Amino acid sequence: MTIMQWLTGPNGQLFSSTSVIVILILMLFMSIKLYVSYRSKQTYKLLITAIALIMARQSVLIALAFPGWRLSPWIYLVSSLLQIVSFIIINFVFMKLYTYRTAQLRSMPFLLMSGFAFALAAAQYGIAPFGAGDGRGGDLVTFPLLDIYMIVVTLIILLATRIADMNTKYYAGLIIYFVCELARMADAYVFHGAQPWFPLLGLLLPILYFSLMFMLLFEWVIDRLMSTYQSSIVDGLTGLYNRRHFSAKAEALLNGSKSMAIIFCDIDNFKRLNDTQGHLKADIVLKRVAEIIKEEASGIGSAGRYGGEELLACINTERVKPDVVAESIRKRVEEETIVTVSVGFSTTKESRTVQEMVKQADEAMYYSKTNGKNRISSFKGMPASAKNLG
Repeated sequence: MTIMQWLTGPNGQLFSSTSVIVILILMLFMSIKLYVSYRSKQTYKLLITAIALIMARQSVLIALAFPGWRLSPWIYLVSSLLQIVSFIIINFVFMKLYTYRTAQLRSMPFLLMSGFAFALAAAQYGIAPFGAGDGRGGDLVTFPLLDIYMIVVTLIILLATRIADMNTKYYAGLIIYFVCELARMADAYVFHGAQPWFPLLGLLLPILYFSLMFMLLFEWVIDRLMSTYQSSIVDGLTGLYNRRHFSAKAEALLNGSKSMAIIFCDIDNFKRLNDTQGHLKADIVLKRVAEIIKEEASGIGSAGRYGGEELLACINTERVKPDVVAESIRKRVEEETIVTVSVGFSTTKESRTVQEMVKQADEAMYYSKTNGKNRISSFKGMPASAKNLG
């Protein structure tokens, strides 16, 4: 027996369906975890249902592949319906997952497509019950109307998703599925098994298709986890680290470097900007100032939002001077925005704890603000009378 004969025979179907079922089990595990963890219960319930239906169909295909098994022709009909309905459901779910933020996806077209599949099955039975063959395993039982409809459904979904911002893997999967169905129909209705390449495509392409579906779901789960993680560490408006995570980053920098500095910035007259030009304009300015501080700290440290219009950075000062970085921030804000900033900084020469350095940098910033604004001050250079010695 050649490899081609093995792949296109019952063992090939066993290999194909078993591989698909393994992939589906992994998808099912992720789907159940999503169902338990998130609030969009209906979407994940549909995903679980679709995966279960596809697994049931793959089990039926394994049973149908072995000669000598006397199976009712109804099993073939159920297999075809499972294929169409599960395909419609899983595509609805993936479109729902990838468009839920930007579009309202209606379920009615998918319900109509599923209902029409059952209507066609009844029509097929009325015209020519169970197609060709006796359904006993020796001959292939086919349903031309359902097979053609599977092609039509694939094309409808492929064209409908052009208006949605779907992943490239999703489109590639649909094309692969379409080619798989064409190969299966060519083998069943044109070549009648005479060309081994067509059944081979019908066995191998589903593995590739469901591998892409698995990757799509896996990427979506990772993106969701990353989004959840980012929202827990990043300030939503400025994109800078929130106070808690900034403190953690500063602690890590302090533990890993010989010397560091905390630079504390406060936007001058920010309340007046809010009152005169509105919150939207003020938010735009705040985000731009945050971008400047983030850019200046890039590669040498991290930037965070302390609260309100107070922004800060922690930087490694082994190769850069903190006053140079602070002055660069002050100058860029003055030149690139409609506001100015008062800046203060403190280094490890004054303290070896992050909390104390932030407090000292805050005092230095306040000194800048009360002595003309739009300037930088170091905690070390402040007069003793201006320091909070308590």
